[in-house]
Amino acid sequence: MGRGKIEIKRIENANSRQVTFSKRRAGLLKKAKELAILCDAEVAVIIFSNTGKLFEFSSSGMKKTFSRYNKCLQGSIEMALVEHKAEKQVCKEADNLKDEVAKLQMKQLQLLGKNLTSVSLKELEVLEQQLSEGLSSVKEKKEQLLMEQLERSRLQEQRVMLENETLRRQVEELRGFFPSTDHLVRSYLEYYPVERKNSLMSHNIRGPDVTCACNLEKGDSDTTLYLGLPSDHPKIKKPESHSNDSESQ
Repeated sequence: MGRGKIEIKRIENANSRQVTFSKRRAGLLKKAKELAILCDAEVAVIIFSNTGKLFEFSSSGMKKTFSRYNKCLQGSIEMALVEHKAEKQVCKEADNLKDEVAKLQMKQLQLLGKNLTSVSLKELEVLEQQLSEGLSSVKEKKEQLLMEQLERSRLQEQRVMLENETLRRQVEELRGFFPSTDHLVRSYLEYYPVERKNSLMSHNIRGPDVTCACNLEKGDSDTTLYLGLPSDHPKIKKPESHSNDSESQ
């Protein structure tokens, strides 16, 4: 069976306490020596017994180890002082920034027309001047943006006009390749007027041109075009027949 766990507390029996001290002191010095050899470390151990007897171990010499320890301790103290000074500086800068933020917030409220109870007449005049300058800057910036927008609109209008001109030219080119329908209809009527007249007469359609042609065949010289109902037109005199001419002769 393994040895039971020992409670860590002061041993009341003096003999047992001395025996435990001797054993554990030897083990501690042995472990320190092994640590220095195995890990290439600089190890120093100082032990004082309850009777005041000194026991020590140093892998590189106690004086050398103490000198190195003092340097490190001094450096640690100086580093601690530097850190403390830097911390104080940071705290001071933080306080200054807090004060500046508070002032800026107060100024912002004053620019909005709030919290003006403790403001003097001179400060109000300065505030009014700042607001006027700010308003002028805002107007200038607004005017600049409007002019830029107007220039963009003008350029866009020019692009649209150029596109329209290009499309118009394309349409004119297409019309040059394909003649219009009105021209074809006029040319057909010019070359075939008789066929059109006969077709209208066959269907009892009396158009203005047919009526005019009939009147010419009958010898009527009145070629006036009348608009409106037939009752509104003036009556046309009928030409005398050939029999009446012969009787008169």
